[in-house]
Amino acid sequence: MADTSLIRCSKCGTNNRVPQDKLAQGLAPKCGQCGAPLAAAAGPVVVTDATFAAEVERSPLPVLVDAWAPWCGPCRTVGPIVDELATELAGKVRVAKLNVDDNPGTAARFDVRSIPTLLVMVNGREVDRIVGALPKAAIQQRLTQALGR
Repeated sequence: MADTSLIRCSKCGTNNRVPQDKLAQGLAPKCGQCGAPLAAAAGPVVVTDATFAAEVERSPLPVLVDAWAPWCGPCRTVGPIVDELATELAGKVRVAKLNVDDNPGTAARFDVRSIPTLLVMVNGREVDRIVGALPKAAIQQRLTQALGR
C-alpha cells in the first residue's frame, strides 16, 4: 500500500486518505465525501478547554500538544520547532497548541506544572510527556519512540 496521509475535512469532518506521492506532485486533494478542498500542510491547530476533546482526544491521528504561554521565553523557543513539525508531519501526526493561561481546565486536568510541556497523545491517552525546551532532533526522537516507529 502506498504511503498515505490522513487529512480531516474542515467542512464535513470526514477523514480522507491521501497518497503522499500525489501531495508531492503538488496536486490539490479534495474530500471524498463533500468535495471540499483539503488543507494538506496546515500548521498547528489551536485547542481550548472547549475543543480539546474533539480535536485531540477523538483525533484519528496521534497528537503532539504544545502546552505554552505567551510570556514564557522557552515556549517561544519551542514554538517554531512545533510549527515545523506540524508541517513536516501533516497527515501523520496532528499538532495542537494549548495556551495554558487561557485554558486552565485542560492544563490542570493533565497536571501541566511547567511550560513548555509537549504531550504525545494516542487514541485520547497520554503516551509521553516532554517538559522543557529541547532541540528539534530530541523532540523528533521522543515522538518517534512514543509512536513506536
